[in-house]
Order: sequence, then C-alpha cells, then structure tokens
Amino acid sequence: MQLGMIGLGRMGGNMVRRLMKGGHDCVVFDMNPANVAELGKEGAKGSSSLDDFLKKLAAPRAVWLMVPAAVVDGTIAQLTPRLQKDDILIDGGNSYYIDDIRRAKQLNAVGIHYVDVGTSGGVWGLERGYCQMIGGEPEIVKHLDPIFKTLAPGQGSIARTPGREKVNGTAEEGYLRCGPSGAGHFVKMIHNGIEYGIMAAYAEGLNILHKANAGKHTREADAETTPLRHPERYEYEFNLADIAEVWRRGSVVASWLLDLTAISLLSEPELSKFSGRVSDSGEGRWTLQAAIDEGAPAPVLSAALYQRFSSRGEADFADRILSALRFQFGGHLEKSQ
Repeated sequence: MQLGMIGLGRMGGNMVRRLMKGGHDCVVFDMNPANVAELGKEGAKGSSSLDDFLKKLAAPRAVWLMVPAAVVDGTIAQLTPRLQKDDILIDGGNSYYIDDIRRAKQLNAVGIHYVDVGTSGGVWGLERGYCQMIGGEPEIVKHLDPIFKTLAPGQGSIARTPGREKVNGTAEEGYLRCGPSGAGHFVKMIHNGIEYGIMAAYAEGLNILHKANAGKHTREADAETTPLRHPERYEYEFNLADIAEVWRRGSVVASWLLDLTAISLLSEPELSKFSGRVSDSGEGRWTLQAAIDEGAPAPVLSAALYQRFSSRGEADFADRILSALRFQFGGHLEKSQ
C-alpha cells in the first residue's frame, strides 16, 4: 500500500523504514532536506515540497503527519487546499483529542477523511513495532489496515490473554480502532497519563533505595532538622542496577519501563549525565482535565504531573515562601543540606 509521511524525526523516519521493510511504498517529506535524502537512499520516494509530495501519491491519497502537536493545524491548513475529495489525512502525533473532533468536522465538510492515531513505541519502534490507538470512520480505518498491521508489533512472544482466542479484533496485534474521531488520541492521552504515574513510582521507589545508606552519614545535630533516630536501620548499600534487573524477572512490577530503567542504571549507576528536569508534552495535563470534567479521581497521576513541574524548578518560589514563613514565625534558618 502507498503512504505519504510528513515528518521524519525520531519516530516518523523509523515508521517509514518499518513500512518499507513490510513492502509498502512510501513517499516522504520533511522540512529538513537531509532527512528526506537519507530515507531516499533507503528506498523511499523523496519530495522537495508539499506539491511535489502530493504529486507522487496516487488518489485517493493517504497522508500521515508525524509532526509536533503545535504545528499540526498549520500543516493541515497548507495541505487542505491541495487535497482532493476522499483523500485521507492521518495525525499520528500527540494531539489533543478535542482538536481531532474539530479537525474531523472541518475536513469532512470538504470531503476529506481524518484519522487520529495515538502512537506508542518511541525510538525502539523500528524493531519492536508501534502500539496504535486509532480514531476515525470504521471503513476508512479498515482501508488503512495494511498500514496499521505492518507498523504494529503483532502478538510476538507475549502469552495470549486467557479467553482472547474467542474474541475477534486487532487488539492483541497491537493496534485498535477505539472509536470515532478523537477516540485514538483520547486513549493515548490516558496511556501517557498512566505512563507518568508508573515512571514516578519507579523513580520514587528507587530513590528510597538509593538513600537507604543514610545511617552511614553523620548529621550535625541542630534544632532545624529532625534527626535520624535509628541510623543503624539505614546502612544498606544497594546495587540499584541489580535490583532493577531482578525485578524484571518474575516480579509483578516488571514492565518495559522497568527494562529501560535497568538499562540506564547498568550503563551509568549515578545517572550523572542527566539533570533531572523532566518535560511534559501535554498529555498528562489533558488527562487531568478529562478526570476533572468526568469527576474521576486521579491523585496518583496528578502527583506525577506536579512532580514534573517541580523537577523544572517551577516550585522554587513556593519553596522560598516556605523558608520565609518559617523564618518569620520561628526564626528558623535554612540548612544547606
């Protein structure tokens, strides 16, 4: 099947490679000509402009956008007057599902089909495949099935869920039409909100293990800091790389995120090359907005998002207020450690 891909970054480029490996014909475009040239050498049909890109696609054209959420609307605005009736526009990035609902309505009015695909797989997707959560018209999603199937990881070596053999569908292949427009990105939004929580849980737990040697460090006794009452209880020097590794083997907390944690700790136990500043690309915030609108409690996911804010220094002023208040009401002085 032929597919046009706009956006050849960390995921888009590898998705094209996986599609070509699966026998699909790919036409590519990117604002960086070097990315186009690189994939052209590997068998993709490169293009120098959007007009050139669209000319190389057979009607009805299927165009996949793999660009940052902030530039999706601008890209669609450039494409819409160039597209024809029954062309298909696919957004595989991390767009807000509310934007999908609006876009689908606008494009449908001019006869263009819109499909939203929440895509998970990151830089590992070329080999592992991409989990896809899809929203759109049933017949259009079915038409694109060869693309989704090739990108998906398939069943692989994961044991089948008991009883799943009695259920039809594509879910156990790693891709799923979740519902109408916006449904794919809604499910991906919650997926990423959960991801925030899982990552925070690993980080907090491993940090407690990292500090389990607190009893070996002498602390100056003063009125400002609660003393460690039983230092003999905290004299462990844990090998975190080994702990992450053993948890991977039969533990209920095993996951791909734990696999990645184990890789990181083995390669650099102190993680000194990382600053600890963690960005959030929007899905966590949108997840909490949905939780508020629905009245669905999400305290863990909320805490995980706020921790990301704190990691970037967003709590610094609040912390200074706390220090100021302690000084004002009790004359408490700040401690450097």
